[in-house]
Amino acid sequence: MMLSFFDQFMSPTLFGVPLIALAMTLPWILFPQPLSRWLNNRMLTLQNWFIGNFTQQIFQTISFGGHKWAALLTSLMIFLITMNMLGLLPYTFTPTTQLSLNLAFAVPLWLATVLIGMRYQPTHALGHLLPEGTPIPLIPILIVIETISLLIRPLALGVRLTANLTAGHLLIQLIATAAFVLLPLMPTVALLTGILLFLLTLLEVAVAMIQAYVFVLLLSLYLQENL
Repeated sequence: MMLSFFDQFMSPTLFGVPLIALAMTLPWILFPQPLSRWLNNRMLTLQNWFIGNFTQQIFQTISFGGHKWAALLTSLMIFLITMNMLGLLPYTFTPTTQLSLNLAFAVPLWLATVLIGMRYQPTHALGHLLPEGTPIPLIPILIVIETISLLIRPLALGVRLTANLTAGHLLIQLIATAAFVLLPLMPTVALLTGILLFLLTLLEVAVAMIQAYVFVLLLSLYLQENL
């Protein structure tokens, strides 16, 4: 019985073809392309307003050299939000509940920020491994600790996104199952459970947006450290 709750996190297949590829392709066709006209419709105007405000908020503290990442991080933000939100619909699959996919996003982007720091500011990048004023006996231990904390960053990025979405989906399914079971036995309790399910769904919508924002925000902070 418990295994059925986790079946929603398995990548579905159709005729042997994993549908995760379709789920990752769908977000790109949902957003309209900007037009060359001066005046756009409301959808395009809202989309451009969101992208502009997000880009300004993320990159206002980053030096000019890091602005080259604007298109990449903004596209990643929209992509993650769309996949997280689509996963809340019935009979859908959330690719970002797969740790392998999240690590595939986190590790290359984190590694790119580290390589940028090693190339342009090697002294400053290596200085993070040893705080100033450290006693000599603690230097080897602190270097090992700071190196581990540096290497664990992409894992923390992927696990944070996976764990939050997985926990939300499990709670929704558990409470929905409880509501259906209680409906013929205790309708009043089932109604209260349904209200709780609705509030939890609203919370999960907020979590889907916030976790995508946190993922990109932390990447921008890593970039800021190495510029």
